Amino acid sequence: MLLGMLILASCSKSIEVGDTPDFGVTTESTSFKAGEEIKFTFTGDNVHNISFYSGEARKDYDFRNGRVVNVSDSGAIMAFQSSVQSGTQTNQITVLASTDFNSDYSTLASVKAATWTDITSRVVLGTNATFKASGNVDITDIMIKGQPVYFAFKYMTLPQATNGLVRTWYFQVFAVTSKAKLDGTIALPLTDQASAGFRLVDENPVDAPALSAITTTRVTLVGNRYKVDTDPLFDPDNPIFDPLNPIYDPKSPLYQPTAVRPTFVPFDPASPWNDPQSEHWAVSGPINTASVDLGPDWSTPLKGATTTGIMQEYRYKYTKPGTYKAVFIAANNSIDGVKQVVRELTLTITE
Repeated sequence: MLLGMLILASCSKSIEVGDTPDFGVTTESTSFKAGEEIKFTFTGDNVHNISFYSGEARKDYDFRNGRVVNVSDSGAIMAFQSSVQSGTQTNQITVLASTDFNSDYSTLASVKAATWTDITSRVVLGTNATFKASGNVDITDIMIKGQPVYFAFKYMTLPQATNGLVRTWYFQVFAVTSKAKLDGTIALPLTDQASAGFRLVDENPVDAPALSAITTTRVTLVGNRYKVDTDPLFDPDNPIFDPLNPIYDPKSPLYQPTAVRPTFVPFDPASPWNDPQSEHWAVSGPINTASVDLGPDWSTPLKGATTTGIMQEYRYKYTKPGTYKAVFIAANNSIDGVKQVVRELTLTITE
């Protein structure tokens, strides 16, 4: 027992980090031309880790804890890709935008209570199974400062007996991007397909539900089923209704664990839901157009603890004129702590 206690005591002993790094950085000058190679010379003892912030956009030490860019007065661009397959109905899709929707997705009536601007004429829609880009659609005139914007794909199902079968529409790569750019070159995304938060809102979710679906990468819009008496679903002899069907028998090699035997419901020729006209919407979540959270700027790792030897220099080129704060962080660390020093140099880059 005593031996065990001694072993545990030795295992719990802290591993000392050691001294604060003795580390310095110098350059031959503080002014260089764009594209000119700069030699950073390191002095001091060997250190475990060295990292570098160049001071350029997305590599700035001052934004190491996060960067939020105000774009409230910059306007925005919306874009997506779409394709369409099967069916024959035309003019089924309307693209809409709103700034006063209250985020009540519970019923179609609550969605339609908002003010929606029809922007279909601004976009290019797919015409076949090949995805087609919508083009970069300027939505600046729709935006209201301090209010989010919502987008919707409205899908109309007309009676299929007289208007042909419904079509299947696909929407992907949806994005809204600020017209502003960080450092004049870096795009500032307001949302993308995964974070847009599209939800389906159906006019007749119980009596004539649409066959639409949403994933993180795609919105699929399909109308409700066109019910006719020749549909196999209305054939009582259809094997799917047979309780002895081997797909429902766990002992059968044909067993399908996910198969659920449906309840047979005979065709009702008098039902108004066999072939109704109805709307099905895919509505986004609120999209903030005031700011873009880019998260933290990141350093470039130059040396890790497993790298042997003393790193004596680092070479770098700035491509754009400007004033930059080049920051090097040298650290000695262990599992129990870290000691580091930060060295800054202000550099002027000219044409």
